[in-house]
Order: sequence, then C-alpha cells, then structure tokens
Amino acid sequence: MSSTPPGRLGVGIISAGRVGAVLGSALRAVEHQVVGVHAVSEASRERAEMLLPGVPVLEVEEIVRRAELVLLAVPDDALEGLVQGLADLGAWQMGQIVVHTCGAHGTGVLAPAQAAGAIPIALHPAMTFSGWSTDLARLVGCPMAVTAPAAFLPVGQALAIELGGQPFVLDEAARPAYHAALAHGANHLVTLVGQAARALAAAGVADPEATLAPLLTAALDRALHEGADHALTGPVARGDAGTLTRHLAALDALRDKQGRALTDVVATYRALAQATVQHRLETGDLSEEQAERMRQALGPQTDALA
Repeated sequence: MSSTPPGRLGVGIISAGRVGAVLGSALRAVEHQVVGVHAVSEASRERAEMLLPGVPVLEVEEIVRRAELVLLAVPDDALEGLVQGLADLGAWQMGQIVVHTCGAHGTGVLAPAQAAGAIPIALHPAMTFSGWSTDLARLVGCPMAVTAPAAFLPVGQALAIELGGQPFVLDEAARPAYHAALAHGANHLVTLVGQAARALAAAGVADPEATLAPLLTAALDRALHEGADHALTGPVARGDAGTLTRHLAALDALRDKQGRALTDVVATYRALAQATVQHRLETGDLSEEQAERMRQALGPQTDALA
C-alpha cells in the first residue's frame, strides 16, 4: 500500500465511469491520494484525465495491491463477479476498506473481500451523475445511503461526509426497494418528460422543453416540499372524467414527424392516470362514484400495459 499523510488514505478507483471519476476527484479534494484508476474505454480515459489528472491508469489487480481504500464504481451486474474474481486471485488485503456504490446491493456482495479481512461498505449517493466536474457541487448535501457491519458504520458515514454528503444508515434488506424507488422516480421521470416533450412537438409546439420547464419545475418543487397528495392538479385531482376522455383521444391522434403514432405516450398516460385515480380513491380525495367514472373513461386496466 502507498505511503500517505496521516489520516489520509491511498485510494484506488475501479473504474473511471461517471460515478467513480467524480467520487475519486472529491476524495482527492480532501487530500486523499488516488493511487490508481482503472479506465478501459476512450471516454473513461478522457474522464480520468479531466477529473483525476496525473493519476496512473492501472490494471485492476495493481490498483487493489496499492490501495488502502478501493472504490468499486462498476455496473451493478459486474460487481459480484469482480469481487469474487479478485478474491480468487488473493488480491484483497487485511484491513483494506472496500466500498461499492451500487444502490441495490448491500455488503453481502462484498463477502469474499470481507472473508480476506477487508472492511466492507456500501455507499450510494442519491443523485444522478453526468461525469463532469459540475457533479462535485451536487455532492454537497447529497443524501448518501450507508450500509456496513455495525462496527464499520462510522467509517462509511465519515467517508460520506468527506465526499460532502449527508449519510444515513440503510439496512441491507432495504437496499433493493430503496434503489427501485430512486430509479422509479428519477429514471421514469426522464421518460415521462421525454414523452411529454414528444407529444408537444407532435402537437406543433416549437420548443417543448421551454414550454414544459416552468410547469414541471413547479410541480416537482411542490411534490417534494408539500407532498405529492397536496401538489396534484389536473383532471384526476378534479374528478374530471370528460377531460381524461378528450386527452386520450387527442394523444391517440398525434403523429410524430415520421408519421408514427405515440402509442407509448398513450399507454403511459393511461397507466399513470389509473394509478393516480386508485391512490386518490384510497386517500379519500375521490369518491367511488368519481373514481368509477374515470376508470370508464380510461378503459380496462390491461389496456395500459398492452
């Protein structure tokens, strides 16, 4: 392992994707020494050069040999095989801190490293990464889920704080649902915004994104700060079945520049409206009579998944 100043660690980054390079840069900013980075693609090498200038690009085994803290920022499906493969090679070291950034996994996936005496930590920043230096500012105050054996939780929490984040402890068993909730919110929000923009474009709006921006910004802000139940507006909130009927007919008639129907937009609108109706019924914001009128306007539940 490399010699570093007191209280600082020699950090190895595997790999220089959007997350790894940014977190490595953040750790470097608080005087940890990044001793090596793994970067295979041209994009990852460029990212390493930009965010981790002067850090040698090394093979994975060499990084693990040199590092006191190994940061595994690899795709979810690659994590288990990588950890086990390094264990089979005898690469993990006693007392070495091994951190992965996968939201869906806890520390169980790091068991082969732990068996060799390494300290296992799962640390997931609840944000989306672009892979640019602007991400460093977004880390400040970012919630970070920390999962680790009880004795090592303070290590994970301290690491999150050094990255600029706000750590919270998350049980191992809760991580898949936690990650699913984040993915549902962030990833499907992007899908939803994209569909709304496509529908506006097909309707003849020249700048769909600019048209959506004030409305979506206000809706998201209200949902996050007032709660989704209070922030909801529109036909379902009003119990307006007639508008739902007109919306579906209008969306069904739209065609993009290639003359294609927006079938995915129609299906998503129907599915989300049905889910909203059901939730509003359960919270008492809609009567059964209102909900039934809207269900009839939206059509059979299975239509949304066709």
